Amino acid sequence: MSVFEPRPETGNLHLLLRLSRSGIQEPGSKRRRRPRRHLSLPPPAPTPRETRPSFLLAQVYSGNPLLQQPHARTHAPPPASLRFPCVTFALGPSPRPIGKLRPACSAGWLSRATGSVSARARGLLAVGESASESRNRPSLPPSQATMPPKKGGDGLKPHPIVGRFGTTLKIGIVGLPNVGKSTFFNVLTKSQAAAENFPFCTIDPNESRVPVPDERFDFLCQYHKPPSKIPAFLNVVDIAGLVKGAHAGQGLGNAFLSHISACDGIFHLLRSFDDDDITHIEGSVAPVRDIEIIHEELRLKDEEMIMPIIDKLEKVAVRGGDKKLKPEYDIMCKIKSWVIEEKKPVRFYHDWNDKEIEVLNKHLFLTSKPMIYLVNLSEKDYIRKKNKWLIKIKEWVDKHDPGALVIPFSGALELKLQEMSAEEKQKYLEENMTQSALPKIIKAGYAALQLEYFFTAGPDEVRAWTIRKGTKAPQAAGKIHTDFEKGFIMAEVMKFEDFKEGGSESAVKAAGKYRQQGRNYIVEDGDVIFFKFNTPQQPKKK
Repeated sequence: MSVFEPRPETGNLHLLLRLSRSGIQEPGSKRRRRPRRHLSLPPPAPTPRETRPSFLLAQVYSGNPLLQQPHARTHAPPPASLRFPCVTFALGPSPRPIGKLRPACSAGWLSRATGSVSARARGLLAVGESASESRNRPSLPPSQATMPPKKGGDGLKPHPIVGRFGTTLKIGIVGLPNVGKSTFFNVLTKSQAAAENFPFCTIDPNESRVPVPDERFDFLCQYHKPPSKIPAFLNVVDIAGLVKGAHAGQGLGNAFLSHISACDGIFHLLRSFDDDDITHIEGSVAPVRDIEIIHEELRLKDEEMIMPIIDKLEKVAVRGGDKKLKPEYDIMCKIKSWVIEEKKPVRFYHDWNDKEIEVLNKHLFLTSKPMIYLVNLSEKDYIRKKNKWLIKIKEWVDKHDPGALVIPFSGALELKLQEMSAEEKQKYLEENMTQSALPKIIKAGYAALQLEYFFTAGPDEVRAWTIRKGTKAPQAAGKIHTDFEKGFIMAEVMKFEDFKEGGSESAVKAAGKYRQQGRNYIVEDGDVIFFKFNTPQQPKKK
């Protein structure tokens, strides 16, 4: 097999690629050899012999110490796949392998400008060291020489998410009557839903969508100045108030609980202000008591759902001997033990495994939905950041629902700000040294649904595309058009921070931070992406 060799006439290193339709021809192969092709690369900068890397492409598998350290080897001879690493992608400061360690490598690119190497044709890349140099390298403990994953990507399977899969998810505003749900819905969505001082003012759910505020989106719009600007949106539903006994139909409870079932997350609104003019369904203001009422009603509704499921599975899996359904029956018994016997919501248990999450997602119990606690304060308490119930609420949440967010806000203040002009609003906030809580609430609700977005940006349009966390590049491309996913070639990705720091796409490329990612790339929040794809061929007409 040929290696990198200096050519006297050019002073460059030459990569010898032996090409064939079926891949690389190993030395000594009886197959007819085709002519060699030479690809010239600029010579590397001179470095001391002791620090010169054994592998010209030691960065390819950055997670492998065998390739990270110059002149290092394991106690056993390195396999051929390491001595002759294949190249399946354009290199950069932080390259990511997307192919397998095998002699035949997939399509790639050759970039002379940056000195990066890969093969456009199928072939094998040789390393620049002799056999004697390979034998004389210092040893490396085998425990430190880990092989790259056999499959593309990082080899890690993403942990499943509890909840309905999709990007058109909704978050519902839930609470007792007269705690400020409709007022909050109006200021959040800038709509005019009925908000009156009597219970069950809302019967049918009000639904609207709210743009997600993002400084990154604003920067891209200001930079490109496109005629079309489309942000990400959060779908919000105003649900009628629940009362004690709602699970049994009290106060139209069954209908209201079905509205919650149609949502994927919950804004749990708590009243934490005194006002004699606004009645409370329980006769007094006690937010912790209100939390427990709502949690108990949701749990009791789940209890009603669980028992028929277990009875049906027991009939088929236990008495009927259906072994395929036996694991689901066992999981449902575990859920029953937690929800019915322990009397705790599904969400309070944090160690569900993958199989159990599959069963939970099949039934979508009310207590499995993510919850954010919104504490509605008076304007005075919100500005001075003091409230006699706030600490007790936080203590209860930390004890029973650790990790859940508690966000204080003032519906009265937000309503006042909405009626002001932009100048008056800015002046009022500066004088009182406060700010609106709505942007934080919207972002928290969006994140609670396990949603994120990437950007496509240009002179014609800047748009944020909503995806679920853990979405891979082809599926993200499919959000734009299904043909993008079917004919996916690659995703050209740059981080927003790199774009903002560099000031332009060309500056990001010059800095080596413009990435070409393959099918296994997991899209990250805020990525600015340009997709390349092949147009699917239309079926021939007979």
